[in-house]
Amino acid sequence: MILETPRLVLREFTHEDDAFVLRLLNEPSWLRFIGDRGVRTLPDARRYLDDGPRRSYARNGFGLWCVVPKGGDAPVGMCGLLRRDTLADVDVGFAFLPEAWGRGYARESAAAVLDHARDVLGLRRVLAITDPENAASIRVLERVGMRREGTVRMPGETIDLLLFGRKL
Repeated sequence: MILETPRLVLREFTHEDDAFVLRLLNEPSWLRFIGDRGVRTLPDARRYLDDGPRRSYARNGFGLWCVVPKGGDAPVGMCGLLRRDTLADVDVGFAFLPEAWGRGYARESAAAVLDHARDVLGLRRVLAITDPENAASIRVLERVGMRREGTVRMPGETIDLLLFGRKL
């Protein structure tokens, strides 16, 4: 376990999470607002975890973490920190299955991740990026104290994303 909130546990992803990752990365909301990562099979999901979150744990000491409600064993989302070459600071990211929407899980986990970034990792500033049409994510970012700072176009993308920032 990396983090615990009143209702959630955030932990590192393992290969036992392959089926969850396969489903999450093929949700219409993921494909629309985050992008197609080409994950179509369980081996693809395992490769995504190995090349993404698990590699980040080893390199950075953080990454995207699996979000599980307390008292349950089924993941409902992911939330964590990413280090991107194209951004000046680490950014917070999150995604949840549709059945977990509207329960405050994104806000609760993102707030805990920002506290962890400050208190455990010693970060002084965190960014976030989101599609300008993703109203739900914008609301979550604003609720955890992130403020709009402009736009940014990520490599290979065709739209400008909203850029948020927060001093910790």
